[in-house]
Amino acid sequence: MRIQDIMTKDPSCVTAEASVREAAQVMKSEDVGIVPVVEAHSERRLVGVVTDRDIAIRCIAEGKDGTCRVRDVMSTDDIATCRENDNVDNVMDAMRTEKVRRIPIVDERGSLVGIVSQADVLRKTRDTNRAGETVEQISEPGGRHTR
Repeated sequence: MRIQDIMTKDPSCVTAEASVREAAQVMKSEDVGIVPVVEAHSERRLVGVVTDRDIAIRCIAEGKDGTCRVRDVMSTDDIATCRENDNVDNVMDAMRTEKVRRIPIVDERGSLVGIVSQADVLRKTRDTNRAGETVEQISEPGGRHTR
């Protein structure tokens, strides 16, 4: 099974220049906790992600308000991505290794084309044992993003 078969296509995104409030509004309207950050809406080249946790820790906890920019709170370091033609095993491996619940999907130019969540993996994959193991391993402490 290919990633394109399980991914959410054309997810909502923001630019780094957007306000944190705009990103939070996308999260609210889409009922998600992560929003991909793109260089420009026209080409959608992925430059990072912003999570509800990023907003809470890097904006609100530091006394900033919703007018601060996404660029000031987003995660940009070595964002794990996969390609839409990759096998679903690749996205499960990336989730396990990175200890993340969502992986942006990019094309050959690095432009955002989709996103895969652990729920997508559980609901849509044929290998339910491996999908369950992936979710279990994602939930274990550790990973680069816990530092």
